[in-house]
Parts: sequence; C-alpha cells; structure tokens
Amino acid sequence: MSTVSDVLQNDAFEAHPERRLLTTSDGVRIDSVLRRGARTRTTAVVLANGFTGTWRSADTKMIAGRMLAVGDAMTFDFRGHHDSTGECTVGDREVHDLEAVVAHLRTLGYTDIATVGFSMGAAVVIRHAAMFGGVRAVASVSGPSRWYYRGTSRMRLLHFGLETQVGRFFLRHARRVRVVDRHWDPVPPDPTESAVGVAPAALLVMHGAADTYFPVEHARRMYEAAAEPKDLWVEQGMGHAEHAMTPERADRLAAWIGRRFAAAREGGADQG
Repeated sequence: MSTVSDVLQNDAFEAHPERRLLTTSDGVRIDSVLRRGARTRTTAVVLANGFTGTWRSADTKMIAGRMLAVGDAMTFDFRGHHDSTGECTVGDREVHDLEAVVAHLRTLGYTDIATVGFSMGAAVVIRHAAMFGGVRAVASVSGPSRWYYRGTSRMRLLHFGLETQVGRFFLRHARRVRVVDRHWDPVPPDPTESAVGVAPAALLVMHGAADTYFPVEHARRMYEAAAEPKDLWVEQGMGHAEHAMTPERADRLAAWIGRRFAAAREGGADQG
C-alpha cells in the first residue's frame, strides 16, 4: 500500500493550478484556485483559510500540495479578502463562500469532498457541514468554540481591528481585507452549537497546545459537543492555524482524510 509520501513523490508535483472565479448565492465573487494531481479522480479537499489568510500564502500552498495525496485541492479567498468581492463578516456569511466552492466541485464530478478550515475557516467548515451537508469529512484546525472570545491578548487585538475605524483601515490597506462595519443580526449559532450537526460526516478537531489565540479548551469543548464519528488531536508545540502546519502535520491530516474517504466508500465508520 502506498504511503502519503510515496503518493506525493509521484503525484503532488504534477499539479497545475487553475484560477477560477465563482459566484455565491448572495452574489459575491470568490477568487479560487484548483490544483489537480496527475490522475483523474473524484476526491477533493477544500482549504478554508483563517481571517486575513489567502490562497497565495506559502503555508496554504504547502498544505494544498500535501492534500494531493488523497484528492485534488481547492483553495480560495473568503469574501472581502484580496480579489474576492464583498466584505468579510468574520464567520457569518462566509458559509456561502464555502458552499459555492463545494457546489462547483460537484459540477466537475467530485463525489467525495472534505473541507479543512483554519481558525475563522474552522468555524466556517463546521457551520457549513451543519447547514448544507454533503461532505464526507470536516477538519477544524485551531478553531474557536464560541464567538466574541477575548481571553487572550491576540484576540483582544483582533477585536480592536474588527471593531474600530482605525483597525479596519489598517486591515484594508495593509492586509487587503475589507471588514463589514456592522454587528451580526441575527448572531449565528456558535461553532459548538453547530458541531453536533456535522454528522454523519466525520469530524477532526485539531488544535495546537501552544496556540496563542484560542486555548485548547476550545477544541475539547467542540469535540465533546460533536457526534460520532469524531477525533481530537492536541498537537504539542503547535501554534495557530495554517502558519503552524508543518509538512508532517499536513501529511497526517491527509492520511486521516484518506481513511474517511475509504470508510465512506466501504459504507463503514472507521474511527482511526
């Protein structure tokens, strides 16, 4: 049986990025990139970045490359980020961005799709699975368990950026992120409330023990709220989101997704 590393040597670096502009159900244009492996297949992995993240980053490109071991990889920029239109709502309307990507993959013939989210994107993939379904596996990496968390200095600084005029000015001009200047109405269910709705898709909650944004208690709370099948990985020495992913961690994540794809094809519920 081929290992993830074997497949990467033979397949991942055959990928040819294809830029695609998608339209959400509420009319936002989403800038995305599809990376295909050398073989034609029906499995795909979607990566949903954290706040201010982009498919252009070296971290995201590395993770997408490792995902090619188990499926073609699609990355995209959430609304309000870089060349995607609209304004970022920091986890609310972004579920429609992800659904536009997943729906597009289905039109291309992909039948087994996994979603992987980082930080804000982690909250989005959980809410998306609960609202829309239709994915085989969901991985939440460095995600919050509830909204409005301010328990760390980094999250207090982030809220300053979101809630003040000067903070939004900085985000627009320094990070190319346009943030909505109004409060949620209504407030969407928090990730813990949504976690139970991920099933029957498998859920992986992956969190760094050294995360300086959200303590590990967020991961444990979300894992406890979710239904089976589910897994919890607390990674020693790991920081926050896509920037804390190493090739080795990405390979383990790809292998987990591969097992879930195989379990779905066999009609089983592999808990590995």
